[in-house]
Amino acid sequence: MALCWFLLSFLFHSLYAHSDFFASIGQMTDLLYTEKGLVTSLKEYIRQEENRLEQVKEWADKLDSLTITATQDPEGFLGHPVNAFKLMKRLNSEWADLESLVLKDTANGFISNLTAQRQFFPTDEDQTGAAKALLRLQDTYQLSANTISNGDLPGVVHKSRMTVADCFELGKIAYSEADYYHTELWMAQALTQLDEGEESTIDKVSVMDYLNYAIYQQGELERALELTKRMLKLDPNHQRANGNLKYFEFQLEKQRKAEAEKKEQEDKKREKKVLDKREAQRKRSKDPLPERKKYEMLCRGEGVKLTPRRQSRLFCRYFDNNRNPQLLLAPVKQEDEWDRPRIVRYHDIISDSEIKTVKEMAKPRLRRATISNPTTGVLETAPYRISKSAWLSGYEHSTIEKINQRIEDITGLEMDTAEELQVANYGVGGQYEPHFDFGRKDEPDAFKELGTGNRIATWLFYMSDVSAGGATVFPDVGAAVWPKKGTAVFWYNLFASGEGDYSTRHAACPVLVGNKWVSNKWIHERGQEFRRPCEMSENE
Repeated sequence: MALCWFLLSFLFHSLYAHSDFFASIGQMTDLLYTEKGLVTSLKEYIRQEENRLEQVKEWADKLDSLTITATQDPEGFLGHPVNAFKLMKRLNSEWADLESLVLKDTANGFISNLTAQRQFFPTDEDQTGAAKALLRLQDTYQLSANTISNGDLPGVVHKSRMTVADCFELGKIAYSEADYYHTELWMAQALTQLDEGEESTIDKVSVMDYLNYAIYQQGELERALELTKRMLKLDPNHQRANGNLKYFEFQLEKQRKAEAEKKEQEDKKREKKVLDKREAQRKRSKDPLPERKKYEMLCRGEGVKLTPRRQSRLFCRYFDNNRNPQLLLAPVKQEDEWDRPRIVRYHDIISDSEIKTVKEMAKPRLRRATISNPTTGVLETAPYRISKSAWLSGYEHSTIEKINQRIEDITGLEMDTAEELQVANYGVGGQYEPHFDFGRKDEPDAFKELGTGNRIATWLFYMSDVSAGGATVFPDVGAAVWPKKGTAVFWYNLFASGEGDYSTRHAACPVLVGNKWVSNKWIHERGQEFRRPCEMSENE
């Protein structure tokens, strides 16, 4: 429509500028060429309209097929992190592009509906969050960009391949965060797919421009120089590439001279100083692994420190908690998961119908999970806790009341002073990095407002199976507990003396594939005085 108005205004402007055309055949012949130009413009407009409609049709056909597949198993489909990322990207970016495309016409009904629905669409923050989740999964589970792009993840049902544009977008988000390591990985993947012949609106030079800068920022001048030369073969007039070529050559020569001088100095020092390499190696081998590395290894199923001897001391049993009347006729199945700290798992402890009720109650209330600021005590969101949670009280529904009573019967601990049942759902790459459930000595006011003392114990229900990832790990002791629907795990955060058990520091690993639902009960000290008497020894 805008083009039509432009053509009409152009025509009227031309006629106004050249009045009395009939008085001169010469001027009238000019009108013929003007008309020819208008017809050419009109044909171009028609071609653009036909192309626009064809693009809209292709988009509708593609999305029709995709949504049919996705809605057959929504949670399973979104359990694949690439599908979740692409949904964020489609609704935040691609539908906006389609809106701009359709706005060129008078499709008022569709535009009104789309505009009205946009308030419910993901934001830039959502798209960035989904992208960061993919990068987090890539690091934690040591996945190559090619593996993620091809959708070759363990346990996937709805395999999804990333396009050049997807990879490019992921690289750009990493770039905006000054994360040049991931920028390089994803721009390199986009370039590989272009080299393999994938058609895309993204051109190689644009990809190389980002890739080149990321490589340079990581100090690899030789690779940056080679890539710059490749860029200039594709676009000899690329202004930035021409400037970079001279700069990289100068810096590389400067670097080589500095390295030569450094080597000469080191050679002289080596003649005077003898280094005991074996002693240095021995010292390095004793250095403990950083917690982050231990955490990621455990998430991958590596580094578990349960020796065969310790394993032989773990048993399964039917448990009635010292002949609790509620458990006499139906004792629960208890399995030792770990010895120190003692972690036990209860099998078939929550039914599918109870899980359904809990999820239905929680879904409308789910909000971004928060943490308690150790300094201010204020609840706030944090990048190391990616999930949404809701709190359910026993008085709201008989199912919640029954669940609370079941926990009390099994643990023997008072539930009146426990926190409400917290339900959590982990989204794409959802995680909770290493943390303590109890308040430490440097946090004396951690639970002051509750007035129920410290968190003495944690009860955690697994309300879904997870295809890949999502383990609960304890980095300090090398323990890993994997989700299994219908089970629950339990451990004490405090020794009987009331001192904190620092070996209970734990984490929820990122969900690689699947949808993780859990619910937990944090049990407090008050009311347990006669149920779990204090011990004299600090670590008992």
